Amino acid sequence: MSTGKPRAGYPRRILVIRTDRLGDVILTLPMLPLLREWFPDAYLAMMLNRYTGEVVRGNPSLNTIIWDDSEGRPASMPQLLPVLRSHHFDTAFVVRPTPRLAWLVARAGIGVRIGSGYRAYSFLFNRKIFEHRKDARFHELEYNLHMLGALRPGFTGEGIRPQFDIHIDPVARSAIRERISQSPVGKPLIVLHPGSGGSARDWPPGHFARLAAAIAGEGKYRLAVTGGKAEEDLVRMVGEAGKTDLTFAGTLSIPELAALLSEAKVVVGNSSGPLHLAAAVGTRVVGLYPQITAMSAARWGPYTERKRVFVPAKPVDCRECADGRPCACMASIPVDLVWLAVKEQADE
Repeated sequence: MSTGKPRAGYPRRILVIRTDRLGDVILTLPMLPLLREWFPDAYLAMMLNRYTGEVVRGNPSLNTIIWDDSEGRPASMPQLLPVLRSHHFDTAFVVRPTPRLAWLVARAGIGVRIGSGYRAYSFLFNRKIFEHRKDARFHELEYNLHMLGALRPGFTGEGIRPQFDIHIDPVARSAIRERISQSPVGKPLIVLHPGSGGSARDWPPGHFARLAAAIAGEGKYRLAVTGGKAEEDLVRMVGEAGKTDLTFAGTLSIPELAALLSEAKVVVGNSSGPLHLAAAVGTRVVGLYPQITAMSAARWGPYTERKRVFVPAKPVDCRECADGRPCACMASIPVDLVWLAVKEQADE
């Protein structure tokens, strides 16, 4: 039974910082339940931007969330310093380091500052992690767990079954169920996410359209297409090919997107936050990834056993996509093979 009093050297107030994109944040979440298990009486916070922070609301391991942005842009040092100082953090993980964040935790007076040892500003961290992530020797989630070894020497995360603890908001679930009930009920739902927001090389829009047409032609599935606001034309085109009006281009909040993906039998997409979100809520996924090491499925693939991943059979140093030409590598992934994998996943 806990006494409520930390042992000597026990981190009392821990901050985990991850201020980049949705998928990056999702792959950081498994750090939280381990920190809560190891330090059950600690005050645990996460610093995020407001958009991605929606996926963390309701996380049972957290005491609070601190926002990194103000009015759509990163908050200034004078805005953030008093906030961090008021929480009296003694330990900070800067999971994706930047000079701004490194200076922030140092100036906030946080005693244990954990971050990469391979940056010019790494002198601002006093517990350094020496791993080159771009080599993709491990998955991004595994790199994140490795950082916990700074508090528990020898810990590698090996054998750990990651917990994402993503809360599906009941109001969002109800709204999504009402929306998708307008399509034939009782048929498995397949969601296509044909964009990536520029985070990776994409399977061509025409391939997604052909896949959507194949799904519609089968007559036994419901189809939804998702994307960001800037991908409105792409979402519309794929939706028209699939003869569905369940198209969502920048119209879903993160809780609504999580609810939709949790209702799906299969989600198909490029390397993107929504694909990671689908995997994290337990939905089967089919992922389409470039072979380039820094963008590869080895580092950025969906972290689940319920997946099929397709990668071009091309050399890593392929020159076919240079000079702004469409990605011949991604186009080489056949639609019929992806469609077969989708059917297999949907029918399991």
